[in-house]
Amino acid sequence: MEGSGDLDSSLLTQPWASVCFGESTFIAKACFRDTGYVLLISDLSSVWYEHADIDVVGKRSKELNKRLTAHVSSFLNRLSNLMCPLLEGRKSDATSFSCQQTSSKLTIHVKSDLSGLPFYWDFHCLAAAMEMISCHLLRPLIRMSLALQCQLQELASLLVQKDAEIEDYRESGAALSRGRLRTEPFQEELFLQKFVDERLPQLCGAGDGRAFADTLQQLYTAVARQEARAGQKRPHPGEAEPPELASSHPLPGEALDSLVTQQEKDEPPSDLPQSLGATATPSSPAQRAQLPVSKVKRKKAKGLFG
Repeated sequence: MEGSGDLDSSLLTQPWASVCFGESTFIAKACFRDTGYVLLISDLSSVWYEHADIDVVGKRSKELNKRLTAHVSSFLNRLSNLMCPLLEGRKSDATSFSCQQTSSKLTIHVKSDLSGLPFYWDFHCLAAAMEMISCHLLRPLIRMSLALQCQLQELASLLVQKDAEIEDYRESGAALSRGRLRTEPFQEELFLQKFVDERLPQLCGAGDGRAFADTLQQLYTAVARQEARAGQKRPHPGEAEPPELASSHPLPGEALDSLVTQQEKDEPPSDLPQSLGATATPSSPAQRAQLPVSKVKRKKAKGLFG
């Protein structure tokens, strides 16, 4: 039987999803089991949480559905079938959601059907504790920012190397077969400034409901899994990894696990950027000029360079 702590551990590794209840937009995550459910939801101004075990679900289902007689597991299964598609971006036409909220309480009303009879449910979410907000939002977001910054620096370094390789081809007499494919040498400072001036206003105006795109959900899951692993004791030899931490299929974000793990060391890596404008070691203008073209592996010109 999965206890309260196990449910909360499973919730940690669930990604955030954008959901709409009536005219209100939220980000939410949930975990349903035969022993109950946990729900965490936020409008980015407040965060609410509910943990309901078998006793709570059984009592509330009798109060709201006097005509329905079913085992508690049937109600939990129905709630899972209603909420999980919603968290995946799908919604059933036969189900309606509405909500009432204050700074300390959020009630989500659900109206659907079960076995051909009307089925009603209310999620009663109270203000989440600061430790839960930190665990599910603040710490993962900070580590996601670090991982994305490191990824940006590696990509910038790769572009500089590609520019050096292209320049070597040109000096060897290669030419583009299609002029429209020509690109200017990558300048990281110019790129970052243009991004801040042009793209950032669009992203900040996208609305709270788009806080987690699909790729960021995968990265969040990878970061949260590292958080859970760091917070638990090492299993004894021969013990299997807890099911809530085991990945059924690899995520693209797991390639960044090593970057996230670096934060657990006593000293931070010396090459981590100090700000958005910081440049990777080989990408500063002076160092670009010093990059020896002779070290770029020469290849036979082909493809675009005929």
